[in-house]
Amino acid sequence: MQENKEANFIGGQWVKSNGEVIHSENPASGEMLWQAASAQLADVDAAVGAARAAFATWRLLDFAERESYVAKFVDCLKQHQEELAQAIHQETGKPFWESKTEIATMIGKAGISKAAYDARTGEKESSVNSIEVRLAHRPIGVFAVLGPYNFPGHLPNGHIIPALLAGNTIVFKPSELTPRFGELMIACWEQAGLPAGVVNLIQGARDTGAALVNADDINGVLFTGSSKAGHAIHKALAGQPDKMLALEMGGNNALIIDQVADENAAVYTIIQSAFISAGQRCTCARRLIVVKSTANESLVKRLVEATSKIKVGSDDSCFIGPVVSNAAADGAMAFEAELVSAGAKSLLALSRDDTSRPFIHPGLIDVTGASGIVDEECFAPLLQIQWVDDLHAAVEVTNSTRYGLSAGLLSDNDTAWDYFYPRI
Repeated sequence: MQENKEANFIGGQWVKSNGEVIHSENPASGEMLWQAASAQLADVDAAVGAARAAFATWRLLDFAERESYVAKFVDCLKQHQEELAQAIHQETGKPFWESKTEIATMIGKAGISKAAYDARTGEKESSVNSIEVRLAHRPIGVFAVLGPYNFPGHLPNGHIIPALLAGNTIVFKPSELTPRFGELMIACWEQAGLPAGVVNLIQGARDTGAALVNADDINGVLFTGSSKAGHAIHKALAGQPDKMLALEMGGNNALIIDQVADENAAVYTIIQSAFISAGQRCTCARRLIVVKSTANESLVKRLVEATSKIKVGSDDSCFIGPVVSNAAADGAMAFEAELVSAGAKSLLALSRDDTSRPFIHPGLIDVTGASGIVDEECFAPLLQIQWVDDLHAAVEVTNSTRYGLSAGLLSDNDTAWDYFYPRI
């Protein structure tokens, strides 16, 4: 077990706290990986204060200098790539092969962010009625970044790098399920020589996050996580238009199956879309909307067969690992049971070989004849199948959700794509 009493990074120093003790464990084995005391309100205030003080000088650096620190951070990621991927593998349960792709994505974010900055910012001058007009972009201030557990590096990194390049400063709270990786990521910023206070780390659970969101001296919140938590943040900041709010939340995403000649390719794509990361991606397909045809009946049978053969485990011979916790596994099983009670027909039931660990074999369930299906995201490897008469009905069903994250179509017909794209 890694135990770090000085778990918060505030004003360029690792400091200890006296809050509630939190820990993370390897979901595959139950091994405790990290343990420390949560940040308290005084720690949150100190971190925000450090970020505010650092903002005064950080905002005045030219872009090239800010970018140089990001480049050093990327160098650190490259230097410790295997170690960081191993930390993600251990703390989230994702296979090591998939964890390595997350570090690669973090490295690639620097170039993407620079290109976005160049495309979206800068200064423009014009003259209107002999009046000189200048449009310029300025940094906003101190941002709270709240990270999720499913991509503990890539997703908060996607907020932090662009914010820093634009001249803002950061207080980062990782998920309480992945505090160890959050600590390692901030250690890379420390190694990059970032000026004190530009990036700060506070560890903790819901209360710590709430204290950060409600801190008076932040200028915005950048959040990735569940819709429930996102709505709570939105409510907490209601009536505060001076605070920028970016919420990246879940989705009850649909994938439409129209007419596809290559059955194996379709099955492969469906499995990748629905079950990668054990279904713990916000863009995973949750609903498979299938246009009725003999060919698609065959495709679904092939999908059931292929899904039943997916290897679940913790080594690199497996396609998916465990979900993040036993609570998450229990929630997935309960969600499936509710669908069955509503009249859904299980084609391949979710299953757990060992209820002491959160490994779940993926499931397929036909909800076509069910009633009262709740429009909720099931963050697990469970795919709901619904049959419809035609593409028009498929698009209507796809759009019948309060979520709006992603949708997809598998079809060999250009006309189907022409119909789908503007209506989704």
